[in-house]
Amino acid sequence: MLREFAAVRWARPLRSRRAVERRQRRLLRRHLAFLRRRSPYFGALLARHPFPELPLLDKRAMMASFDEISTVGVRRDEALALALANERSRDFHEDLGSDSVGLSSGTSGHRGLFVVSAAERDAWVGTVLARTLPRRRLLGHRIALFLRADNTLYESVGSRAVSFRYFDLYGDLDANITALQSYRPTILVAPPSVLRLIAGAADSGRFDALPQKVYSVAEVLELADEERIRVSLDQRVIHQLYQCTEGFLAHTCERGVIHLNEDSVLVEREMLDDGRFTPIVTDLRRRAQPIVRYRLGDVLRLRDDPCPCGSALTAISRIEGRQGDTLWLPGGDGGRIPVFADVVTRALLHAQGFDEFRIRQTGASQLEIALDTLDDRSRRLVADEIGALCARLGCAMPELTFVGYDRDDRVKLRRVVREWGDPSW
Repeated sequence: MLREFAAVRWARPLRSRRAVERRQRRLLRRHLAFLRRRSPYFGALLARHPFPELPLLDKRAMMASFDEISTVGVRRDEALALALANERSRDFHEDLGSDSVGLSSGTSGHRGLFVVSAAERDAWVGTVLARTLPRRRLLGHRIALFLRADNTLYESVGSRAVSFRYFDLYGDLDANITALQSYRPTILVAPPSVLRLIAGAADSGRFDALPQKVYSVAEVLELADEERIRVSLDQRVIHQLYQCTEGFLAHTCERGVIHLNEDSVLVEREMLDDGRFTPIVTDLRRRAQPIVRYRLGDVLRLRDDPCPCGSALTAISRIEGRQGDTLWLPGGDGGRIPVFADVVTRALLHAQGFDEFRIRQTGASQLEIALDTLDDRSRRLVADEIGALCARLGCAMPELTFVGYDRDDRVKLRRVVREWGDPSW
């Protein structure tokens, strides 16, 4: 853990793309040699295909071939049974031997299962601490984690340098706010939907133990939410940790820019337009459950300008959400036009009269819009902004249905959701 902390923090600056790519090539050679020896699934594939031609992996394929992919002898059914039992009991201290197991629903709604060895857990802890602890202060931090599930992977953060406290998202909100006030965290980590509630508590005077740094995790951080949280919790910037079942993929630097963690992860780009892409991820150091050419469903947008921090790690301007939540609206020529989730949420920044919203595409030309303030003014303003967006993109105006907004803490927040299947035109 200390070795990884020092390497990420000080000994691995990677100031040029050549240095990044040289490290990736070295780690990839080593990793592929390991997979040929230890993973039945990837060993068989690598005997027939060079790395760039390996078939893409996704969550469904990972779960179907879990036993053959694993290199530590952990079986899917055994790991899944333990993870589900931990979820039901809300006690997450039991592992499979020295390996940590857990579930992730992701924003796609499909359940994923992860296994991490003790060595990988220690390296993860060192990396996360190196990425998150403030530059001018390393010791004495109190880290508050608001998560849907605890795990020894997270609890291993605890040390003399930092203390750790897990807050169960299924717990009572008022009790969590009271406990958070007493804990007085220096670093707060939570999904944006929870950070908004904590921001509300700060606005009402129920929470004044403002942390030094705030990290958004697990959900897409929308622009309106980011500004509200930043102001209420008195932050210069809201940092993000792009962490999922597939690994620790990106972090926000001290200048407030998101960088891919390319010192340990190889990211291929499936371009969607000139600036947006879906990542295909290979974790170059994860061995218990190898992640190789794994296609995520997320949409990332490249930053146009180099980051002033000087890092050569690829800079991202936005994590926009799931590719599957891109709306498809009819165009004037009878075709279909993609409308990215981030474009929709940006359009609604200009509407007023409501605080919470969710948009679902339920048909070829039907949108259901949920608002927490449902009156004539909010309906009109939202309809005007959707209309202006459609005119700008050349889409036909869809039919809008307005409903009340219901908050559901059991699932990750997704502001824009496409529930209509692949269209036939």
